[in-house]
Amino acid sequence: MPEFELATIDLVIVGLYVSMILAIGFWVGRKSKDSESYFLAGRGMIWPLVGFSLVSANLSGTSYIGLAGAGYEDGIAVWNYEWMATLVLVFFALFILPFYLRSRVSTMPEFLACRYDKRSRYAFSIFSVFTALFIDSAGALFAGGIVLKLLFPEVPLGLLITAMALLGGIYVILGGLRAVMITDTIQAVLLYVAGAVIFFMLFRELGSWGAVREAAPEDGFTVFKPADDDFLPWPGVLTGVLWLGFYYWTTNHIVMQKVLSAKSIDHGRWGVLMAGFLQLPLLFLLILPGTMGRALYPDLPDSDLIWPMLAFDFLPIGIRGLVLAALVAALMSTLDSVLNGASSLVVNDFVKTHGKQRSEKQILLISRAMVGVFMVAAGLWAPVILTFDGIVEYFQSFLGYVTMPVVVIFLGGLFWYRATATAAFWTLVIAAPIGLAGFLAGEIFELYQLQFLYGAGVMLLLSLTLFVGITLFSEPPEREALKEYVWSREAWHEESRELADKPLWKNYRVLAGLLAVVTVVWVALFI
Repeated sequence: MPEFELATIDLVIVGLYVSMILAIGFWVGRKSKDSESYFLAGRGMIWPLVGFSLVSANLSGTSYIGLAGAGYEDGIAVWNYEWMATLVLVFFALFILPFYLRSRVSTMPEFLACRYDKRSRYAFSIFSVFTALFIDSAGALFAGGIVLKLLFPEVPLGLLITAMALLGGIYVILGGLRAVMITDTIQAVLLYVAGAVIFFMLFRELGSWGAVREAAPEDGFTVFKPADDDFLPWPGVLTGVLWLGFYYWTTNHIVMQKVLSAKSIDHGRWGVLMAGFLQLPLLFLLILPGTMGRALYPDLPDSDLIWPMLAFDFLPIGIRGLVLAALVAALMSTLDSVLNGASSLVVNDFVKTHGKQRSEKQILLISRAMVGVFMVAAGLWAPVILTFDGIVEYFQSFLGYVTMPVVVIFLGGLFWYRATATAAFWTLVIAAPIGLAGFLAGEIFELYQLQFLYGAGVMLLLSLTLFVGITLFSEPPEREALKEYVWSREAWHEESRELADKPLWKNYRVLAGLLAVVTVVWVALFI
């Protein structure tokens, strides 16, 4: 076991980093004069900020701690979540993103109000706040507690989680989404550099690619594991991983808030494709270091500890502080996004649509107060994750059971004119509680045994059956009223004519196609 000790210079680096992000929050926060600038950065973000912010939000405690831990425990199959995300983002850029940005909505539930009605908006907003608190922010806080516990073993986990919540909440309260996206860009660069340094030092220690392969567990150096695998069976890629990707990358408000802030549709598309490309190297930056760590620590009792252990064992004094700052960055990237996004949902979907008219100053005050409330709630729930074997398992199993109705009503609404508001509302309010009950029964109380990716497939079929069945027994909507919210061949062909005069390097369809081909070829190397 390595010594988890920080020298004075390490602590200085961490302190400077924390001071920097708080200063950015304070500086940027002075420009937040209304709710749109606070929640959507004035809709003026350029594509590199959109891309890096998407990546940084995804590189949460789940990724930096959980992906390396899953690589140690099960091999590289967990990479399925990342390369599948690239293909989902390609699809999103091609077919879905323009509808979100042209509608000028402030939240994803508001888009449902445009496509369906207000009932779906309120139901999905409540659902989104629930998942944001009990999945995203609680997971980030728990992962942060794990890392800090290594450094300060005498401090109670609850106190460490409280410190993380306060730190993340303060600068979100000060700066809003603009501060979040600026710091996320800095954090994303830092995270990739730290991951690359760890990988190359580990590879040099093992000495060859053959040694890397030998370090993997049995059947652990392939992305497609047997159908009866406990963690990630290959059919689960189609029954669960794909649809979890659609939920996270095309409907989750916490993620989509970054896209909604884009300066234009083109900036949104380029940022999304950039984020898709940056998903691919995570195999080498996070997952393989966890797998290689098996050769050095074959009997590690907790797989989620492998990445911080490697960092402290292989990096010299001074650099350790930078890596710890990277870990804090990973954890806070999710936390800041979730707190700002959850507050956005409450303010835009409930405060602004109900009750008396309020000034922008009052709305900003309410927004910041909601960040504080959610910060406390997430901190109280975070210790519950201790009951799970790993962070990745907690995140994906919870999401797999409860998010499938969301995927169905969004994709159904975007690509099927016949889909009705009644079907969307009842699919969400019936299937989501059933999914939650299934999660509690199977994963918490262990009343039955079903791999959670197969459970996601079952929930997808149930949600689809409800959605289609209720739609066919409902009065069809007026087609003309929905043309701005439903994909059509006519609009696609019209855009094709507009793209014909653009050079290939500016044609987003060409870039998307190349990214899809690169992804498929890369994955084929690890089958």
